[in-house]
Amino acid sequence: MPTTTPSRTSIEIASQPACWRQAAESLGRHSAALPRRGERVAVVGCGTSWFMAQAYAVLRESGGHGVTDAFAASEFPQGRGGYDRILAITRSGTTTEVLDLLDGARDAGVPTAAITADPTTPIMTVADAVAVLDFADEESVVQTRFATTVLALLRAHLEAEGALPAGVRSVARAAADAERAVTEQLVAEVSGAEQFTFLGSGWTYGLALEAGLKMREAAGAWTEAYPAMEYRHGPISVTGPGRVAWMFGPLPAGLDADIARVGGTLVADSQDGAGDLDPLADLVRAQRLAVTVAEARGCDPDRPRNLTRSVVLENSRA
Repeated sequence: MPTTTPSRTSIEIASQPACWRQAAESLGRHSAALPRRGERVAVVGCGTSWFMAQAYAVLRESGGHGVTDAFAASEFPQGRGGYDRILAITRSGTTTEVLDLLDGARDAGVPTAAITADPTTPIMTVADAVAVLDFADEESVVQTRFATTVLALLRAHLEAEGALPAGVRSVARAAADAERAVTEQLVAEVSGAEQFTFLGSGWTYGLALEAGLKMREAAGAWTEAYPAMEYRHGPISVTGPGRVAWMFGPLPAGLDADIARVGGTLVADSQDGAGDLDPLADLVRAQRLAVTVAEARGCDPDRPRNLTRSVVLENSRA
């Protein structure tokens, strides 16, 4: 029988459990770049990195570590002030909006740090301190393992400081869950759906946004993402037969009945709050779904339409 060579994206998705463990083990080498307890921190990024910033901001602040805001790098409120550190997440180390922001922060005397995958890029000299996760770098244009490994590193740091919010699992447990997520079969009712709405609450809303982006990038799929409690306030109108609502983390009471009433298919790891998979491991399932849908539609997940590995704007840093 003919064999199909897996996409590079699929290979990188499957490597995530090992990357998360390596990130946690490397924590001591990156302490200079990671926020200290009590600092007022702004976390910035573009695209996927911004969504990871949102997830981390909620985890850090709700764990009592300090005020933490997340911004798209291009939308950082320049006049706000008051931050003890700006932390940038940038896989490529070349994204124009991130470099411009850190340049400006340096001029204003605000300490900066970055997490990147490539130690040969401009971010190394623009940020005051840099954590390099080169073992999680990717060949794929679509980000998967770098972004989740950054969040694993940041979670491990909160864990080491005793500042993980209640109910959030250790990185070791998340990695074990991810090992299941990379092999678990995706049911046909989900992989063949017409439309996908991803939902989250608290830190998992960033994961919902990221899942939607992965589906759009890899497969050109119709996806939306909302805070779970806001979904009832209009967005549920898009759900119906042949369409999926996917919840990251505990399912709000009564939402399963609402989705059933409109004929949608619910994907929820837990309906009682206990949860079988860590939400970050559940994102691995959504990444795999994006590849499955892309290939079913004749798309190449390794070569997404209209995308490049990094957005570099001409004349921006004159």
